[in-house]
Amino acid sequence: MSARTMLAFCAIAVVPMLLFPAFQGLATEDFARETGRACRECHLDPSGGGELNAAGKAFLAGRAEAGNAPPVFSPIHRIVRFAAGFLHLLTAVMWFGTILYVHLLLKPAYASHGLPRGELIVGWGSIALIAVTGTILTFYRIPTKDVLLHTRFGQLLMAKVAIFLVMTATAFIVTFVVGPRLKARQVKVDPRKRDMTTEELSSFTGKDGSPAYFAYRGTIYDASGSKLWRKGLHVGKHQAGFDLTDLLMLAPHEEDQIFRLPVVGKIVGRAAQERKPPHLVAFYFMTFLNLFLVLAVLLIVAAWRWG
Repeated sequence: MSARTMLAFCAIAVVPMLLFPAFQGLATEDFARETGRACRECHLDPSGGGELNAAGKAFLAGRAEAGNAPPVFSPIHRIVRFAAGFLHLLTAVMWFGTILYVHLLLKPAYASHGLPRGELIVGWGSIALIAVTGTILTFYRIPTKDVLLHTRFGQLLMAKVAIFLVMTATAFIVTFVVGPRLKARQVKVDPRKRDMTTEELSSFTGKDGSPAYFAYRGTIYDASGSKLWRKGLHVGKHQAGFDLTDLLMLAPHEEDQIFRLPVVGKIVGRAAQERKPPHLVAFYFMTFLNLFLVLAVLLIVAAWRWG
């Protein structure tokens, strides 16, 4: 899916939702804290949250009579809160989905020679949008410091914010410290050489005047003359200089499209196991750390929703 198609999809999804009335309640955990009963006792949804049942409405009315009712927001504020919540969730899905896609399909080695521009745009765009929408939601959802510190919702929110800050810090380090060193990492290869290791293959990306080579099923192909591999990038997704066997096996075209390309040579194993440089070790550590943090956020959301 192209970036333009994704933006169009988001616009189509967001606009109709803004036309519907946003939910009326501003749920807090006051009922659970003051009565010791579960949130589901106050809401129609068994997992808690959303529309109030009779008990919840009675509790809210009692707080209003006591002059301790939660703030009432205008329809415009409710729409803003609903839109912020939708964009917050959509952006998290895109960001987390990209992380899972890289680990499960592309593998972290995909970016081990420099971070692709598309992933950087998605990553930093997601970080910015999550920060903005998260701030808006916190403003509406956390009226006092007491709610943040002494309610289950507030404590889980602080855990989510802490994880978000760690992921942002790792993104900063990878983008501005590790990334440039990965790009600067060059392997000197004799251009007449035909059989190569995957490390040597990484020098032939189709950029800066180098040929565009890629490996498929152990064979190295030259895509330099193909219109479908402009500047070493195939249909905006697959970068030359890598073993693309796993990815191209999922491609919509048949293998004969690959077999038509000139053959360069074969992929061979390393002559000796080389020690990975520190910045590459740091890159792998941070990618798997981010995968763990994504799973941690999902666990928090599960505890938040169904705990």
